[in-house]
Amino acid sequence: MEIKTIAVINLPNGITLLRILCSLVLLFCMPLSLPFYVLYAAAGLSDILDGFIARKTNTATQFGAKLDTFADIIFTAVALIKILPILKLPVWVIAWVGVIALIKLVNLVIGFVRRHTLTAVHSVINKVTGALLFILPFTIPIINIRYTAPLVCIVAIVAAITESRTILNTIRTGENHE
Repeated sequence: MEIKTIAVINLPNGITLLRILCSLVLLFCMPLSLPFYVLYAAAGLSDILDGFIARKTNTATQFGAKLDTFADIIFTAVALIKILPILKLPVWVIAWVGVIALIKLVNLVIGFVRRHTLTAVHSVINKVTGALLFILPFTIPIINIRYTAPLVCIVAIVAAITESRTILNTIRTGENHE
């Protein structure tokens, strides 16, 4: 896919900015309340729509790709800030999430140090991880987190390790896989 470097303000980037706004407003919502779910779903839908519209309208930009990654980080951080405190997670789940977060952070730092840009790998396994993480809050009232957490953590750790390998291979070969 060819990424253009022209328009910074376009419909896909506006949708991405909506995700950032929804994420920030989520900070003021009661976790797992109706307003929380509405804003959470809007943020998730915007994550699907921005890239889809950018590809379909040939308006993808490097700025948009970076903005999307930034919006994903904000959305994930806010969701964690709101949801983690209400869960009764076993210590092993917290440790596992910490290891995954550390791997992801190291991936970002290595990509930034070596390439002087935020490096995000948009792989299928990362998308599956994102989808599982996205639906997790909707399952909390129905399924005990102790049953869903291992599945999500397994997929997330595989995605993080795969992302590490991709970033290191990209740095070695000089390719651009963002």
